[in-house]
Amino acid sequence: MKVEVRVPMLSDSVASGTLLPWRKQVGETVARDEALVDLETDKVILEIPAPASGTLVELRLPEGAVVKADEVVAAVIETSEALAVPAAPAKSAAAINPEPVVQAVSVIKATASSAVTAPVSIPRVALPVAERVTPSGETRREPMSRLRSRVAERLVAAQHTAAMLTTFNEVNMQPVNELRQRYKAEFEIRHGVKLGYMSFFVQAVCQALGQFPIVNAAIDGNDIVWHGDADLGIAISSPRGLVVPILRRAQTLSSGEVERAIADFGQRAREARLTLDDLSGGTFSITNGGVFGSLLSTPILNPPQSAILGMHAIQERPIAENGQVVIRPMMYLALTYDHRLIDGRDAVQFLVTVKAALEAPESLLIHN
Repeated sequence: MKVEVRVPMLSDSVASGTLLPWRKQVGETVARDEALVDLETDKVILEIPAPASGTLVELRLPEGAVVKADEVVAAVIETSEALAVPAAPAKSAAAINPEPVVQAVSVIKATASSAVTAPVSIPRVALPVAERVTPSGETRREPMSRLRSRVAERLVAAQHTAAMLTTFNEVNMQPVNELRQRYKAEFEIRHGVKLGYMSFFVQAVCQALGQFPIVNAAIDGNDIVWHGDADLGIAISSPRGLVVPILRRAQTLSSGEVERAIADFGQRAREARLTLDDLSGGTFSITNGGVFGSLLSTPILNPPQSAILGMHAIQERPIAENGQVVIRPMMYLALTYDHRLIDGRDAVQFLVTVKAALEAPESLLIHN
């Protein structure tokens, strides 16, 4: 029996995707759930698997075609019937089906992050490919991938639609450093993961969001949407670019749970195994340019979120403390917020609250 290969169900905010190079050609044997082609969407790159074991007998669309959820892209004859079907020589998809198709384009894999609605069924995510190197003295041109185009579109939209303003502060990281040194061995034994900086920032942000819930809210038309949970987007670098998986209900998590979740996000980001569900529904984001050496920056909002916290490099600097000049490990903090919704007073006090929690971090570990 001929079984159709269909595009998997996507989220409501992902209308279509672009087919990347076919991994299999007509006449080749395929196994059930084996990846036949990768689908590049605005959010992630997904695999389209074979629905049954057998022989691939039809490719309806070529690389570069734009397809929608549930669209038929190929066909497989199941194993029992495939034995009687002579294998055809590999052909291009365009030669198999002369129907009009979107012109094939060369694409590179990149990534994007934004809030999306989780689909009912989430397919596996495809592995990344290395970017091509341009030889010295030459130039080359290629279309942006759908993901990179979406990143550009959202960044420009954020600049045009939100009244973005950034407020700054600095935090003395010595108390956090001392606490990490004191408990790092015990923490790793108990939780199976290292005690990093991010759990302190997540807990401090959750405390501050509890006091200033407007920072966790969003604008929807003429309405303000108030979120009861702190679903924090944690910016993570991956081989395909920056991704922002969501740490859900972060206000309920212990430091151990936070560190394990972030370690898991990092591992799956490196292996391109994050799903659409992982990237959906954040209410506030944290980004850490300090891991790349950034001393100060103004992060850009991730709509529809209304605020984002930027962490930076820890640098020893002289500061005044109890009337004395001392050297302390200092970090600049930046909070970018949508001034249409959040007043400057609330933004500044939110950041001061984060700073205060980090400079007295014992309370952040009480339940951990």
